[in-house]
Amino acid sequence: MTASEASFDFDLLRRAPDVEAENLQAFDAADKLLLDTAGSDLESAASGSGAPVVIGDSYGALTLGAAARYSLAGIRVYQDPFSGQLALDRNAEALGLAGRYTHWGLEPGLVSGAGVILLRLPRSLDALDEIARLVAEHAPSNVRIYAGGRIKHMTTAMNGVLGQYFQSVTAGLARQKSRVLTVMGPLPADGFPASRFPLEAAYDVGLPVPLQLRARGAAFGGASLDPGTRFLLPFLAQAREAGEAVDLGCGNGAIAAYLALHRPGIRVLASDQSEAAVASTRLTLAANGVLDRAAVQRADALSWLPDTSQDLVVLNPPFHIGASVHTGIAYKLFADAARVLRPGGELWTVWNSHLAYRPALNRLVGPTRQVARNPRFTVTVSTRR
Repeated sequence: MTASEASFDFDLLRRAPDVEAENLQAFDAADKLLLDTAGSDLESAASGSGAPVVIGDSYGALTLGAAARYSLAGIRVYQDPFSGQLALDRNAEALGLAGRYTHWGLEPGLVSGAGVILLRLPRSLDALDEIARLVAEHAPSNVRIYAGGRIKHMTTAMNGVLGQYFQSVTAGLARQKSRVLTVMGPLPADGFPASRFPLEAAYDVGLPVPLQLRARGAAFGGASLDPGTRFLLPFLAQAREAGEAVDLGCGNGAIAAYLALHRPGIRVLASDQSEAAVASTRLTLAANGVLDRAAVQRADALSWLPDTSQDLVVLNPPFHIGASVHTGIAYKLFADAARVLRPGGELWTVWNSHLAYRPALNRLVGPTRQVARNPRFTVTVSTRR
């Protein structure tokens, strides 16, 4: 079945390569509300009145919904997670809507000449700040932004962030526990608050010098040192010798930089599906003077690495997919780590103790032993069979 020009069946959307589950959807009521609220401006965009832009689409509901319902093409799309890009492409192909959009980074060209922007509000105020500043600085003065989300994830602080860069921020009526803010009138750039990006912090982690962390706005946890990662780092001295080490789900680059500083002869391969995380890791590695001994890749898990090619993988797995708490993402990462490890290779993992991942690690990777445990976290090492 293909989507028609007049309608769009959201139920046809799939999440893959993200985890598919009965309780996980590829769209929600906020996507539908955004498309309905922006309808007249999307119709104008179809007639050539400014480029249509979508920021933060999860799996294609906004991009493909706009393309099908309003006969739009030339949509510019920014998605931080790489899995979201892959899902959008798969859904577009399945629904006969391929070629209606192009992928962009969070860069001036994304919003230059934009007439209407559909924005799924990020939960992070730092991420929203970075997006709002970019739009206000580089989009036309008549741009209209429709920023929507689930009410449980929206705060008045979001209005405050947007109000630093735009003259008008108006909340629409709620529908199905969702709401849309209509944002207009970019303020002059000379009145913007000073940019805080990249975020910066330094931590004493037992190295001769402090560990420097840098982060873009959308990087999970910003420039902070995740408490699980802090607990893990000292135990990595026990990890096997290896010419290369993989930091899977690198975030702001704390583990990658620590490994490179702690083992001067090692090359670090860092990977994350988040564009912001990959950019943050590069900034962190550069701040610690070890970028020349690293390769950083935006990828779905470890899809960029061949089977049985590595001896050491380190992972602090996420336990959420977007706003949904789900262990499936950790299991996916465990399995892909097992795929790239050589027999005898090690996967070092830190996880919230209540998640009890050890049986899954035994099954998916190999014999797993506990290295350390405190009231919150458990560190394990799994040896590839």
